[in-house]
Amino acid sequence: MNFIDILEFTKKPQIYAEGNAVMWTDDHISKQLLNIHLNPDIDLASRRKASIESTVDWILNSVNQEKMNILDLGCGPGLYAEVMAKRGHKVTGVDFSKNSIEYARNEAIKKNLDIEYITQNYLELCEENKYDLAMMIFTDFGVLTPVARKTLLQNIYRALKPKGIFIFDVLSDKDIELKVAEKSWEMEECGFWKDRPYLVLSDSYYYPMDKVILYQHIVIDNSDNFNVYRFWTHFFTYDDLKKMLVQENFEKVECYDDVLPDIDLWNGNNVIFCKAIKK
Repeated sequence: MNFIDILEFTKKPQIYAEGNAVMWTDDHISKQLLNIHLNPDIDLASRRKASIESTVDWILNSVNQEKMNILDLGCGPGLYAEVMAKRGHKVTGVDFSKNSIEYARNEAIKKNLDIEYITQNYLELCEENKYDLAMMIFTDFGVLTPVARKTLLQNIYRALKPKGIFIFDVLSDKDIELKVAEKSWEMEECGFWKDRPYLVLSDSYYYPMDKVILYQHIVIDNSDNFNVYRFWTHFFTYDDLKKMLVQENFEKVECYDDVLPDIDLWNGNNVIFCKAIKK
C-alpha cells in the first residue's frame, strides 16, 4: 500500500476534483444503501415515512391536479413514487442504482401500482413534452456540479409539458459552517463500505466562495488499492435558486422553508423546497 498516494488525497483538493470510486454503482454499497432507504426510522438515504407522506401531501396540494404524469428523478426504491401512484397518478421513476430499481419494480408489481422504473443517469434524460410534474426530492440537486445542474435543468425543461411543474429541495446556506464535519476514522470487520475488514478516513473541506462542502471518505482494505469517495454538497439561498431557474427559462419560481419538521441541521428551515413552471 502506498501511503504517499493516500496522503495526497487527504490534502484539500481543487474544487470538483473527482475521487477514484463511485458509490452508486458498487454492488456491496448499493445494497447497504437500499437497506438504509427502507429503514423507516432514520433520515439518511431517505426521510422517515411520516416526512415522505407529508412531503407528498405538500407537493400535491401545491400542484393541485388530478391524474398527472409524474417524473420522479433519483427515485431510489420508489418510496415517493408509490405514494404518488396510490393517489391516482402515473409515475416514472429514474435512478442510477440497479439494486434500488429492481426492488422498486418488484414492489410495484406486487402492489399493482402504475409505475415505470428506469435505470438511468438523469443527466442523460432525453424525453420531450411528456410530464405534468417532475420532482427531485432529498436534496439530490445539490450534489451536482454547476455544469451538471445546468444539464439537468435543461433535460427537465424539455421533458415537461408546457406549464409543467418542477419541484425539488436543496440545503439552505443557513449555518453552513456548522455543517462542516470533523476529521474522523473508523475501522470495521464488515460494514457499509465493504464486506471485509476496512479502515475509512473521513474529512470535509469548505469552499466558502462557492458555498460548497466536500465530504470525503477514503476506504482502505488489505489490498494494494484504496477507494476515495467525494460528495460535493452545495448550499443555496432563495435568490440563488431563482436566478438559476430563470436562466433556464422557468418562471413563477417559489421557495419554501417550512415543509419539513425542524429536527436537526438537515431538516426544517435548513431545507428549501423550490417550485418552478415551464413557460
